[in-house]
Amino acid sequence: MKLDLGPELEAFRRELGDWIEDNRIDGLEDVDERAVYLGTFEQSGPVAAAYRQWSERLGQARLICPQWPEEVGGRGLSGAHMAVLNEEFSRRRVPRVSRGMGESLVGPSIIVHGSEAQKAHFLPRIISGEDRYCQGFSEPDHGSDLAGVETSGVVDGEEIVLTGQKVWTSGAHLANMIFVLCRSDPNVPKHQGLSYVLAPIRDNGVDIRPLRQPTGRSGFSQEYLDGCRAPLLNVIGGLGNGWRVAMTTLGNERGGGATTQHLRYERELWDLVDEARKRGGTDDPLVRQDLAWAYSHVEIMRFQGLRLLSALAAKREPGPEASVNKLFWSEYQQRFGEIAMGVLGADAMLGVGPEYGLGRWQSTFVSSRAVTIFSGTSEIQRNIIGERALGLPREPG
Repeated sequence: MKLDLGPELEAFRRELGDWIEDNRIDGLEDVDERAVYLGTFEQSGPVAAAYRQWSERLGQARLICPQWPEEVGGRGLSGAHMAVLNEEFSRRRVPRVSRGMGESLVGPSIIVHGSEAQKAHFLPRIISGEDRYCQGFSEPDHGSDLAGVETSGVVDGEEIVLTGQKVWTSGAHLANMIFVLCRSDPNVPKHQGLSYVLAPIRDNGVDIRPLRQPTGRSGFSQEYLDGCRAPLLNVIGGLGNGWRVAMTTLGNERGGGATTQHLRYERELWDLVDEARKRGGTDDPLVRQDLAWAYSHVEIMRFQGLRLLSALAAKREPGPEASVNKLFWSEYQQRFGEIAMGVLGADAMLGVGPEYGLGRWQSTFVSSRAVTIFSGTSEIQRNIIGERALGLPREPG
């Protein structure tokens, strides 16, 4: 199935494809942008130098944060254009160079809720890569109750002072900025007393403690904020308006990339098929059945992406797709990890390499246990779909 996107988007695809071929740099075909974000990308050597040069070319062409409005440094690309862009970068095997949470979460929230001064100060620093953000939302005692955060934000002259604890913070060890949801007014209903603050995380009263994961890595951390300071300029949307800003952030977090995310899962699936062939597993009807299940679910993601893309091309706002999408891919990924273990068979119980660590598919399985929890648990997503999309009664407190 191929979606007819119309002459404008097809012309954009051809123009972008020509630009990539004219400007591409050899040696970047196997660079995974997620490795850059997670800090597992080697920062020295010829590949790293090529990546930096490629980033400069993308920046000059305004192809970093291209979905942002032109007046703040982007190209004003629509959701449909971004889907085509992501697909072309993937198809031509070049990294897209994203700015992580700064691009996908913080930037859109500043664009919607920030003042002109805030846009002028923060957005260029995200595009250039000068500021790298991590998310300070979750707290130890509140689970998915985001409005229940207790980290305090006390105004002191022209600054706000943050005190409290955050947890499950991805990429904190690589970030120099954190966007924090704090309680700036404890005397009003909990949704009304919150503020959304951008704070420096280095040498600023923040104790970052890595959390060791079952994979052996420490991709996320907990932070103790003790007198962490930020100028009032860094309060996006104004004091007490943090809930609205946070909802903009979460909408982007849960729905972002739905039009093309199947591409990553598709590559991963065919890699597992190759693994099964090497091991003779494709002769096993149960293995074939599991791989067929995975293939059908990746195709469902593709068709859902096409559906969303057609809505974007027609300039229709998406509905509850963000929660539907998050629920679907997270539960798929968890099941896919189990299928990968089945393909490995007894070898799944053995470590690999000189350090006897986890192999690729073992890491996929172990790390997938978290995907139905982060960015809103599957239970929360079902509540959102049931109550807001289907009009079902609210779950009893």
